[in-house]
Amino acid sequence: MDVTTCLKSLLLAIQQYRDSRTAQHLSGLKCEQLLSSAQVLPSECVSGLVELAGNPSTSPTLTSSIISLLSQLACDDQSREILHSSYNLTSTLAAVIHSLSLSLKLSVSCCSVFQCLQVLQKLTYNTRIFQSASCIHELITFLMTNIQSQNEDVVMSCLGLLANLCRDNISVQIYIKSLDNVKQFYRTLINFLAHNSLTVVVFTLSILASLSLNEKVGEKLFDAKNIHQTFQLVFNIIVNGDGTLTRKYSVDLLVDLLKNPKIADYLTRYPHFSACVSQVLGLLHSKDPDPAAKVLELLLAMCSVSGLRSLLCEVVFKPAGPKLRAAGRDGGRKAQCGLALVQWLSSPVEGGESCSLQVLQLLSELLEVSMPDSTLSFVEMLLPTLLGLLKGLNLSQGDAHLRKHCLRISYVTSLLLNILLVTLPPLCVCGFSQVCAEALLKTLELMSKLRQHVKDMETSFYRMLQDQRIVTPLSLALTSHHRDSVQTGLSLLFEATPLPDFPSFVLGESIAANNAYRQREAELSVKRVAVQEVPPLRTNTSTLDSSSVHSKSVHSLVEKIQTGLELQEQVKDSHVSEIIDVYEQKLGAYASKESRLQDLLEAKALALSQADRLLAQYRFQRAQAEAEARKLGGLLKDAERRREELKVELSGQVLEVERSRADMEELLQHNSRLQRDSEEHQALKGAYNTLLNRSEPQEHFALFLSGLRAELRAEEEKVKEKEQERRDLEETVDVLRKELNKTEQARKDASIKASSLELQKSQLETKLKQKEDELNKHSAMIAMIHSLSSGKMKSDVNLSL
Repeated sequence: MDVTTCLKSLLLAIQQYRDSRTAQHLSGLKCEQLLSSAQVLPSECVSGLVELAGNPSTSPTLTSSIISLLSQLACDDQSREILHSSYNLTSTLAAVIHSLSLSLKLSVSCCSVFQCLQVLQKLTYNTRIFQSASCIHELITFLMTNIQSQNEDVVMSCLGLLANLCRDNISVQIYIKSLDNVKQFYRTLINFLAHNSLTVVVFTLSILASLSLNEKVGEKLFDAKNIHQTFQLVFNIIVNGDGTLTRKYSVDLLVDLLKNPKIADYLTRYPHFSACVSQVLGLLHSKDPDPAAKVLELLLAMCSVSGLRSLLCEVVFKPAGPKLRAAGRDGGRKAQCGLALVQWLSSPVEGGESCSLQVLQLLSELLEVSMPDSTLSFVEMLLPTLLGLLKGLNLSQGDAHLRKHCLRISYVTSLLLNILLVTLPPLCVCGFSQVCAEALLKTLELMSKLRQHVKDMETSFYRMLQDQRIVTPLSLALTSHHRDSVQTGLSLLFEATPLPDFPSFVLGESIAANNAYRQREAELSVKRVAVQEVPPLRTNTSTLDSSSVHSKSVHSLVEKIQTGLELQEQVKDSHVSEIIDVYEQKLGAYASKESRLQDLLEAKALALSQADRLLAQYRFQRAQAEAEARKLGGLLKDAERRREELKVELSGQVLEVERSRADMEELLQHNSRLQRDSEEHQALKGAYNTLLNRSEPQEHFALFLSGLRAELRAEEEKVKEKEQERRDLEETVDVLRKELNKTEQARKDASIKASSLELQKSQLETKLKQKEDELNKHSAMIAMIHSLSSGKMKSDVNLSL
């Protein structure tokens, strides 16, 4: 039955079970390779399986069968990623575990839970799981409960799964630390360190390192007294572990420990480091790419520690120890540890490409610091393999193969640049510099053609053209006798000249040095031809023999030529002059080589002086920027102080306005009272007039009138007083209105000034941030110049030798 038929039968079985809830039609569950096709049918099958597994009403027996099938599907990294991201299988299995843990069907549940834990451990390895995902909290609680109960049936799987969830996952770590029983959980984990299974010990150490490495518990567990024992344990497990799974987690544990600077420093002082690394390198002789990839991952992590990188170079580029030679493929052959690295370089693009890229990255790291004397023989063995990696591009194999091949070419180019920079003087003597230069230029030419079709290729191409190390291969190509090399060099020079950081001046000095060397070689070649036409001299003494000539030093030959005593006794004067020409030719050749080395040294010294000038210039600019930053900081402080003063003044003005408003309210109330009194006065005046008109007898009118006049005069006096008081109050109100208007205007002015100062503050902060960015850029450029200066100083010293 082919794959398509199996998939169709499986999908039919899933649909029938959904309808009838019976498992009699599920024989199709045994089909394999569901994820081998990118079509819709496999996706529907896997989706149906995951849905059935996550359904609580599915029978436990069928759930167990589905989980078993999903475990077979999660057989490689790509399949595990698809199951985790596309089908959300992690949350589904977490929900299944939670449901089964609450079930009373213990016989079936125990088996299904163990299967779920195994599949989850596969899915969550090197995968970030968010603690907010569905049922993750319940899963963590389940794992911690079973670990503390020390249930031997599932404790190893629980520890491995929890180690995956905790590693590099801050959210999960915080959640576990926030639980009430975390101290009891720590005590249980510490007890597991004495377990008889190395796998359990490694899982436990991984969990403790993730949860407590930077806390008091971790400081006690991984202090100076215990760390050497931990190193020995981890290295022993890596070399002689229980299996691939234990070795993986051991490597991950050591990589996590190296992220702590204190533990990394402990490892640099570990006395058995070289012996342990030699035995770890012996694992690279295996043909299995999985353990080799983990070993290379560990070596790359060690390269990130400066103190370990030099120790690692001593191990890789020197003969291996007895144990590694015994474990090698050729028995007791004295092979180098680096030979296994070279063998992994030739891995095909399909299959072992990850190991090949890791080896290229590792060698690039190691050759940045290694001395030429210790790496020359290794580089001679490495170069043919690197040149072979630049070939073999087959466009008919598709875009995926092209991307992988281009990525490997990028790594090879970076490694070749490091080889040229670090080991150039010895390679010049051996004749490899021209080969390296040709390989690099061919690679750059290929990158130039592919830059429009490969992502980020154009950026990498221009970055490499502006690298100082490109000067040597480009100058060799431009001064070459081969037409193709010159054409390639000119095309790359045409691309590189408009770039801002292209070292054109250094390139000119290098071309001039190469031309001077070639001119001297041409002049000496004429003398060589003339001397070759002279018949060989036959003498009775051994001093004129060719072997004796090569065995004598240059200074003894010069002395013999100057004295001429021995030659005058044995040959004629004409023959003596011819012999002198021969030695002059030898001396001229040595002088030309010395002159070329001197020219290269002068070019390097000139580049170093330019770097020093740039460094001084950047230091001056940095001092200016710092002074300006301090000035801006002072201005910002003044603005802040002025803003605070205005703020205090504004608060005082606001209080004054509030008081004025209260006084205004009081005056308005008093005015209203005066208005009522005026109205009462008018009413009395009207009543008085009415009484005057209605008076009958004269006597009564007079008596009455005298009383009213007296009362009227009193009332008029009161009215005058009230009117005067009202006028005074109105004047006071007018004055207060004017003062209130002035206060309001002052408050508006203060608000405008405050907003203006806020704007000035934001502008000053923006400008200060720009200056800080410029300072950071200057600092980065200064660090780059320091690194270039240190590299060039090393090359100068080698050239002088």
